Amino acid sequence: MTKLSVNINKIATLRNSRGGNVPDVVKVAVDAQNFGADGITVHPRPDERHIRRKDVHDLRGVIRTEFNIEGYPSREFLELVKSVRPHQVTLVPDPPEALTSNAGWDTIARQSFLQDVIAELKECGIRTSIFVGTELEMIQKAAETNTDRIELYTEPYASGYLADREKAIAPFVEAAQLANKIGLKINAGHDLSLENLKFFNERIPYLKEVSIGHALIAEALYLGLEKTIARYKELLNKDK
Repeated sequence: MTKLSVNINKIATLRNSRGGNVPDVVKVAVDAQNFGADGITVHPRPDERHIRRKDVHDLRGVIRTEFNIEGYPSREFLELVKSVRPHQVTLVPDPPEALTSNAGWDTIARQSFLQDVIAELKECGIRTSIFVGTELEMIQKAAETNTDRIELYTEPYASGYLADREKAIAPFVEAAQLANKIGLKINAGHDLSLENLKFFNERIPYLKEVSIGHALIAEALYLGLEKTIARYKELLNKDK
């Protein structure tokens, strides 16, 4: 069964819009785990517009499943994750001002940089994943960074799903097959939702984990967090 990591950035965005501590980011993380989430994902940015550094430290003490921290590997970010020691760090190529992740790494141009960062994280016993598109050459070169996993950037799949889901999924299937062949484990995320996740999960071989935030939190406004997580978990069960 593919694992579900719930990204709680949007909870922090809502909290920060009014100040105070409502909604409580830590409580939501605990609740999400109790409702069946296999992990919690956060993406702290330098301006702390959603997840704050303090949140990262506070969450480490309550995560009993898997803690995944996403971010651009600036020196500040690396020092944060090395102090917290999450189970997984997902490296994204976003500049500090980016609204959200919108591309994978150029693993050719940035290979030496990624190798150095990954070596530093592995010295701390942290599993690494790097955000990539479906370009086969980029996936091939990702393996040479010594990362443990890749996270497939799924926005192109999500945007093309309604028009032609077979066409939208095809490059992801090919990418996953290559990744598995060269020894990379596979995560995925970005714009996956209750509408498009089942087909993706059924068609992508060797998929280990999906990280979902924006759609899941938006859907929870209508369904409630517990029911929404249960629906996602059902979609990720390949036996059903």
